[in-house]
Amino acid sequence: MAEVPYELFYWPGLPGRGEYVRLILEDAGVPYVDRGRQSAEEGGGIEAIVALIEGRLPGFAAYAPPALKHGDLMIAQTAVICRYLARRHGLAPLDEVHDLHAQQLQLTIADLVKEVHDTHHPIGTSLFYEQQKGEAVTAARNFLKHRLPRFIDYFADVLDANGGDVLVGSEVSYVDLAMFQTLVGIGYAFPRGYAEVMERAPGLSALRARIEARPRLSAYLSSARRLPFNEDGVFRRYPELDRPE
Repeated sequence: MAEVPYELFYWPGLPGRGEYVRLILEDAGVPYVDRGRQSAEEGGGIEAIVALIEGRLPGFAAYAPPALKHGDLMIAQTAVICRYLARRHGLAPLDEVHDLHAQQLQLTIADLVKEVHDTHHPIGTSLFYEQQKGEAVTAARNFLKHRLPRFIDYFADVLDANGGDVLVGSEVSYVDLAMFQTLVGIGYAFPRGYAEVMERAPGLSALRARIEARPRLSAYLSSARRLPFNEDGVFRRYPELDRPE
């Protein structure tokens, strides 16, 4: 299936969880089709994402995007897709123990991303932000004071224990790319809170800079293919939530 282009299904206009998949594809330099960003006439757009959710696409059913189609294979869940691509394109540890640790870290990053999302939607996604703004302020304060420092300390300790260059193994892996995206997203959503908590994790800041400087990623990040963060995605900037105190 190596010659078959990858097809990414994710909401048009949103980096979101789909960006974790895009970073691997871009860093690996492999062709892919971003269905959500295509027109309906090309078989893409919101219609393609709705078809995925409604189970009208061939292959194993996906509950929600992101999903990846590769030939006859259809898989979903960000961590599953990232591991699949990484193992095919030299961005995953080869030995079993490091592979398991990479999965562990990727799922812990997913936990962190969910907690970031829940700061602006603490009651539920069926309500608009404005309908739960008071609860969001409380949730964000708790996140910035208690939860984010705990996550950052954990990842910083893991990085230091592994030698300080990468989170797992001896080479850059999909987990390092995911850590980069998560740090950038948190920095967008909570610039004050991010600056404060990252004072305790210079190693993670250096990792972010190293990943950003990777040639293919650097070119991607400065291109129109890189979708900007916005207030419809996972990482949202609401100034009233960015209160570390």
